[in-house]
Amino acid sequence: MIHPPALPHGLQLTADGRLRHFLTVEGLSRELLTRIMDTAESFASVTEQSVKKVPLLRGKTVVNLFFETSTRTRTTFELAAKRLSADVLNINVATSATSKGESLLDTIRNLEAMHVDMFVVRHDESGAAHFIARQVAPHISVINAGDGWHAHPTQAMLDMFTIRRLKQRFEGLKVAIVGDIFHSRVARSDIHALRILGVRDIRVVAPRTLLPTDIATLGVTPYCDLDEGIRDTDVIIMLRLQKERMSGAFIPSLHEYFSRFGLTDSRLVHARPDVIIMHPGPINRGVEIDSAVADGSRSVILQQVSHGIAVRMAVMSMAMQPAITPEKTT
Repeated sequence: MIHPPALPHGLQLTADGRLRHFLTVEGLSRELLTRIMDTAESFASVTEQSVKKVPLLRGKTVVNLFFETSTRTRTTFELAAKRLSADVLNINVATSATSKGESLLDTIRNLEAMHVDMFVVRHDESGAAHFIARQVAPHISVINAGDGWHAHPTQAMLDMFTIRRLKQRFEGLKVAIVGDIFHSRVARSDIHALRILGVRDIRVVAPRTLLPTDIATLGVTPYCDLDEGIRDTDVIIMLRLQKERMSGAFIPSLHEYFSRFGLTDSRLVHARPDVIIMHPGPINRGVEIDSAVADGSRSVILQQVSHGIAVRMAVMSMAMQPAITPEKTT
């Protein structure tokens, strides 16, 4: 396994504190996370226009380098790059030279030789994006689109953007993250982002087998009872049960899991009346969430998808900004 460095934020920022890479939210400042959300707000209106493009990355080439399958994340990154007027290259790793024995570093070097400007990387090894960021040429930015169990920073930021738009604040909120905490890079990134932005009441709710033993060190309160865990909450973030990452019997059965931890209308009576329901997708209906809840009035799952484009536009434009001169933005 490629392990992420202990202080990744030192790798992410330029000398004057601007974003160069976006590998994790851990260690970043509240001011920078707020700047990402403010920038995303300015891009949100672009998606509502008849011409959904701005010229900020015109002439730049963005490579989507996905070593794991993805539809939602890869598509929103591609749309974000195109709406910034960048050229986009999607690499199908299953049919690329890496499947023929070429190393990750060889792949990066060959793509660098094509004069690309940004890598958007998804990989099943924790720390892969950090490794690539340490190897690339100084003008290239790296965006982590999910690495192993470690981090998914743009998902965290689109979640924070959604919460801010709908709740108008972070202080005083009660947030529950429910489901497969053990295997979830989204849970880890959301916890770091929520704490940075001032949320003090963060709960994680899961069977004991799906709670990391050291989870409390992240400043959260663990629950093994769903009703208690979501009591009086303002935000509930549901997580997918990641069966593909499980090597043992973490749960007795899907039916048993849903009966104890599946979110239904009857269980929502324990939350606040104006609670919002979130999910990073893809949804396992009838496993972690009932269809009536996923499609109900308190669900903001589709809004998260829309917000993902604006947030990824913000991150990509900010990471590329040090290399862009004012003349190139006109």
